[in-house]
Amino acid sequence: MSALAWLNGEAFTAFGQHVIWSDMIGNSVGLAALALGWRRSIWTWPAQFLSGVILVAAYASAHLSGGIGKQLLVIGVATWGWRQWTRGSRGAQDGSIAVRFATWRERAVLLAGTAVGTVAVGSLFTAVPELSWNPWPDAYIFVGTLAAMVAQARGLVEFWFAWLLVDVVGVPLAFDSGLAFSGFVYVVYLVLVLWGMRDWWLRSRTSLKAASVAEGATA
Repeated sequence: MSALAWLNGEAFTAFGQHVIWSDMIGNSVGLAALALGWRRSIWTWPAQFLSGVILVAAYASAHLSGGIGKQLLVIGVATWGWRQWTRGSRGAQDGSIAVRFATWRERAVLLAGTAVGTVAVGSLFTAVPELSWNPWPDAYIFVGTLAAMVAQARGLVEFWFAWLLVDVVGVPLAFDSGLAFSGFVYVVYLVLVLWGMRDWWLRSRTSLKAASVAEGATA
């Protein structure tokens, strides 16, 4: 049996839902990546990279081309984010990535890019049905994931808000697609997102206060 065949084999059945190995392993690694992101550990990026590689097999088994495209995007952005955090880790006193709220301009760019990207990808999925059987939710998650990862790579607190909005659609879509473990993990993601959002929010305020004190001392 090949590795790909094993990954797409059934791991177990629970409550009438068939869980495959690639879905379970890939999302478990993705869950660990989110937890590492909460802790501002640079290892969040190689974990996201590995999760994306494994989940390509899961989405292929469910014939979700849009999901495959999303995971390929995750792999590419994870590589970029890893590089960004390697450079930016010098910006925090404890050696971790410094976090902050986005400026209004950055928020506008993220929102506009997400909206335009969703319309473009959704139109593509609609025009080419082979790419997705549920084009608009797929496009929303596809582009929303990209926006969240870009915000995370830049150390923006809004990263958590983006993931929260992705989860709202991701949970029902995963269960509807037969990827039960993905749906379960999205629920756990929701809890981690709320905790992570609070942690980054508080850290951004502490960093801002420290910067203000340092600026006053310099003056």
